[in-house]
Amino acid sequence: MKPTLAGVSLFALASCAVFAQAPPTFEVASIKQAAPQQAGRMMVRMGGDPGRVDYANVSLKDVLATAYGVKRYQITGPDWMDSERYDITAKLPDGVPKDQAPVMLQGLLNERFKMAVHKESKEEQIYALVVGKGGPKLTKSEDGPDAKPATMTAPDGARISAPKGGMMMTMGGPNGTMQMKANATTLSRFADMLGNMLNRPVLDQTEIQGNYDIALEVSMDDMAGMRGAMGGARVMMGGAGAGGGGDHGPAPDAAPAPSVFSSIQSLGLKLESRKGPVDHIVVDKADKVPSEN
Repeated sequence: MKPTLAGVSLFALASCAVFAQAPPTFEVASIKQAAPQQAGRMMVRMGGDPGRVDYANVSLKDVLATAYGVKRYQITGPDWMDSERYDITAKLPDGVPKDQAPVMLQGLLNERFKMAVHKESKEEQIYALVVGKGGPKLTKSEDGPDAKPATMTAPDGARISAPKGGMMMTMGGPNGTMQMKANATTLSRFADMLGNMLNRPVLDQTEIQGNYDIALEVSMDDMAGMRGAMGGARVMMGGAGAGGGGDHGPAPDAAPAPSVFSSIQSLGLKLESRKGPVDHIVVDKADKVPSEN
């Protein structure tokens, strides 16, 4: 039996109504400016139980990266988006899957910060993470729930550990260096971490699978923007770390230690400079102080 014209029309109207529905919004949400951190330390949390968003001491750039599914270096806007810090909590409505949280975050940021954004693509210098001539020199991570987390000693003597798959950094080490450790991380995630550190896209082209424990000592000169944004603080984050960066030239074949480029070579890896299109989220305007909850 063929559908009648009326039936087709009703179906079309119903389809339009579905696609015209507004995206879901958080059941409740709170955004407030974060309390000042202890001098020389900065702890950032981006997580939450299923059905909830629980962020502490995050920058607006951190949240935008999650909301739009991009890296921090793909976001441009006012300088204060790196320095101002916020605490954000929100609850998803019952039955709404958590993969809807990013688009809900977009709406929340637009509403509370009176934000306007647009997208654009630019041809830019990028880095490719590749295997060096001598092959990889990586430490395979222990498998299983009993694997020990990576730990390190901060300049103030405190012991800190990285969450599984996360990264931790201590700044202001000897000779102006940064100590970096990644625990049980993939090379793809490690490339993302490097991109956040260098403020430039880093693409994993090693084709190496599995989880690895990685330790590096790098020069703060390679990350002047990160040093400025974090104020020499100690940072620990789950997943890809947050950080800004300065502008850099092509990655050299051999750089004076302990630059990030020579440190990478100690792992049997290499950063190669290339060009490619990079998508950006441009913040045209935003209020520094969010509207009341």
